[in-house]
Amino acid sequence: MIILAIESSCDETAAAVSRDGREILSDVVYSQADMHALYGGVVPEIASRQHAEKVSLVAEEALRRAGVGRADLDAVAATCAPGLIGALLVGANFAKACALALDVPFIPVHHIRGHIAACYVADPALEPPFTALVASGGHTVVIDVQDYTHMEVLGASRDDAAGEAFDKIARVLSLPYPGGAALDRLAQGGDPDKYRLPRAGVHGAPFDFSFSGLKTAAVNLLHNAAQKGECVDRAALAAGVCRAVADSVVPRVVEAALHCGRRTVAAAGGVAANSVLRAQLECACRQNGLSLCLPPLRLCGDNGSMIAAQAYYEYLAGNIGSSAQNCYATMPASENLSRWL
Repeated sequence: MIILAIESSCDETAAAVSRDGREILSDVVYSQADMHALYGGVVPEIASRQHAEKVSLVAEEALRRAGVGRADLDAVAATCAPGLIGALLVGANFAKACALALDVPFIPVHHIRGHIAACYVADPALEPPFTALVASGGHTVVIDVQDYTHMEVLGASRDDAAGEAFDKIARVLSLPYPGGAALDRLAQGGDPDKYRLPRAGVHGAPFDFSFSGLKTAAVNLLHNAAQKGECVDRAALAAGVCRAVADSVVPRVVEAALHCGRRTVAAAGGVAANSVLRAQLECACRQNGLSLCLPPLRLCGDNGSMIAAQAYYEYLAGNIGSSAQNCYATMPASENLSRWL
C-alpha cells in the first residue's frame, strides 16, 4: 500500500511516501526555522502562510523522489491534531483535496501517534505493546502503546512541556531559535551541579510532569544576576537545565513501563534528540532490563515519514476520514481522529 502523507502541525511543511508503513520511499521537509528565528519563536500566521505556499511543492517533490505517480497512490494522509490550527488546516485540506481528486481514502493522523510511529521507521522489529515517551516543544507525554491504534495516556505535563521550557530558557540566554538544540550544544562541558534547579512532581499523579518551576527558576536566576551586574556560567546553567529535565522525565518513564509490565521503552519527539536525556534513558533502561528504541535525530523532529507510517496502521484499523474531517488544536493521543468530524 502506497501512502502520501502531509505534516504541517507547526513550522515544518513535510511530505513523505511510504509503502506498507515502514518502508519510506521519500521524505521531504521544508523548514521555516530561519524565518521564525527573527521573532524568537513560531509566529502562527506566518507558519500558515508558508505552509500554503510550499505544501504542493513539497508533495510533488516527495512523489518525484519516490518515483511514484499520482495514480499509484492508494491513500493520502495528513496530521489533523494537535498543533497550530491554521497550520493543520492547510496540510489537511490539501491532503483531503488530493484524496478526493484521486478517489482514494483520506487518513487523519494524530501528531503524537505519528511521533511514536517514527520509532517503527527507525526499528523495523519494534511492535506494541511498549511504553512511549513523546517529548517536544508542545508535549511531554508518557503513553502505554497497547497496539498500533489503541493507546492510554499515563502521564503528561500539567503546565509547560519540556521543550517549551528549553526554548524559553534558551531565549533568555540569547541563544538562536530553535532554542532546544542550541541549549544542548551550549551545555556540552558545563557543570550541571553548579546551580540548584528544581525537579517538580505532581502529588497523586506519579507519571505527570511540571516544568514551569524549572523555567521560572532559570529565568529568575538570569534576571537577578543581570540586575546585580553578575556573570552567569551559561554553559553550567544550560547543563543544569538539561539534567533537571532528564531527572524529571527518565524515572517516570521507566516506572511507567514497569508499572504496565512492558519490557520496551520508545522515545520520540524533538526533545528526544537532547543528548543528556538520551544518555540517561539508555542508562536507566539498561539498569532495569528494558529495551530502548531511540530514533535517529532526523526522525525526532516533525517529518512526513512518521505520519506516513502511522497512517498505514490507522488504515488497517479502519480509521478512515472524509472530506468533512476537521482539525483540532488539542486532542489526547487515545482518541481516534476519524470519529471527530
